[in-house]
Amino acid sequence: MPENIPFIQSYHARTRHHFEAYAAGPGQLDWDAQPAPFRHFHGAPCLSLPLSADQFERPWHDPAPTAAVPAGLDSIGAVLELSFGLSAWKSWGPSRWALRCNPSSGNLHPTESYLLCRGIPGLADGVHHYDPLQHQLESRALLNPGGSPCLLLGLSSIMWREAWKYGERAFRYCQLDLGHALGAIAYAAQLLGWQARPLALGSERLAKLLGLNRSEDFPSTPYPFTEAEEPEILLALQAPGLPPPSPGQLQALEAELQAASWQGQASLIDPDPGYRWPLIDQAAQASRLPDDWLASLPASHPDPLPPLPAPDPDAANTPGHAALIRQRRSGQRYNPRIPLAKDAFYRMLDALLPRPETAPWPVLPSAARVHLLLFVERVEGLPPGLYLLPRSPAGAEALRRDIAPDDGRFTGQAAVARHDPDCPPHLGLICLAPLELSELQRLARALSCHQDIAATGAFTLGFLARMEEALALGADHYRHLLREAGLLGQILYLEAEAAGVRGTGIGCFFDTAVTRVLGIEESGWQSLYHFTVGHLVPDSRIETGPPYPDRSP
Repeated sequence: MPENIPFIQSYHARTRHHFEAYAAGPGQLDWDAQPAPFRHFHGAPCLSLPLSADQFERPWHDPAPTAAVPAGLDSIGAVLELSFGLSAWKSWGPSRWALRCNPSSGNLHPTESYLLCRGIPGLADGVHHYDPLQHQLESRALLNPGGSPCLLLGLSSIMWREAWKYGERAFRYCQLDLGHALGAIAYAAQLLGWQARPLALGSERLAKLLGLNRSEDFPSTPYPFTEAEEPEILLALQAPGLPPPSPGQLQALEAELQAASWQGQASLIDPDPGYRWPLIDQAAQASRLPDDWLASLPASHPDPLPPLPAPDPDAANTPGHAALIRQRRSGQRYNPRIPLAKDAFYRMLDALLPRPETAPWPVLPSAARVHLLLFVERVEGLPPGLYLLPRSPAGAEALRRDIAPDDGRFTGQAAVARHDPDCPPHLGLICLAPLELSELQRLARALSCHQDIAATGAFTLGFLARMEEALALGADHYRHLLREAGLLGQILYLEAEAAGVRGTGIGCFFDTAVTRVLGIEESGWQSLYHFTVGHLVPDSRIETGPPYPDRSP
């Protein structure tokens, strides 16, 4: 609603980090008191899913099968395994923790997933919660057989998992993680020849559909904010014979589920939180999706871009689609002595341009509104410096107009393709200013909360958007912008793995300092996310184990 827009603007302003002070967060962390990373519904019937992704394995650069795979337990198990399932167990001394296929800020994983299905062989009609720890479905509500077949995936956020560590900034991170999750779903579905597309269902209706509004099924504690699941989005998984439901079919499902018998009691996330951040709940309420949210998105343009270039599988030694998704990690330390090959760099940037009918873009059917500032540090054949990757013609025009128009710092900006025949012209990559490597490193490190990882990789990115322009369409567009940034992060994670390097999302950065560097702090531009790519320095102290050691694929 329009009256919520000023609050969202103030939330974003209040949760910026500054050189002088960080956004409000906990003074200290007790990792032994971390919120539960997995939710279960005790008493709900469980169905173990097969670890079946490997049977559908294909090359990463050409994953679409000739014919889409029918929906069944094997295919559903593969999609959930590669989007929300565990990818490994890590241990260091007495500490042991799980990694998942979808990235998350601080490995805290606020996103929960629910399957709503009808007419799927081997699976009862109804709503099922996905338990990634056991790779199983917990049946929350069962429907009478019949009706039109469908396969829907609903997502929610347990925001306290992020707020416990990140304080008031956590709502941002939950939305970035939603973008990561949307990308993970799209790539997992692509392996089977499926598509994942969002449905126009508002937050309130989604909560009823997934049973998130059933307070009697969630723990009753003095701290209900720790247990609440925020409704986020509903996706249609389009498999053979399973088109998206019509609005009338969705309404019929809602009515049936309101009358259904629900099963299971949600496990406790945190019995005794040390802090409370009411601003997070207020931001969530102010930005919830209306029922017509899809229609309010700026329309995507027809795909004018050439196909994404495929890497040489022999030269890159790229693993298969499923294997690459499972091996994705966040790098912790990079080797500053190894440059990145230029063709790999250009391919990563090309993958960030929207191709509306190609995965992962159908999960986010909107014109590109997030654009990229690059700190290019170690790419073969490119001088170190500041670069820009506008992701749309409108973005390119706005950036040219707004970036330091008066002080002359970037008057020498030039299209890279004019000087480098290897740079695809449609990329639109711009060199703003070459810099000495030492100066560039200091700048990248300082802007990313003084983190060395931003200065030792091959390149670092800042994600920029004109927030006021987006919010003019509604307060819910704050979520859409952050999800778009998170989706771009997921693309970078996987394309980095395909290139034999590694990516790391950076949620801590000095917001206004980033836009001040470009002279656009007064032009409505905001910084949303940072990311860095480089050559990993492995940590030999950490041991890695299989994700499901007691089960065979």
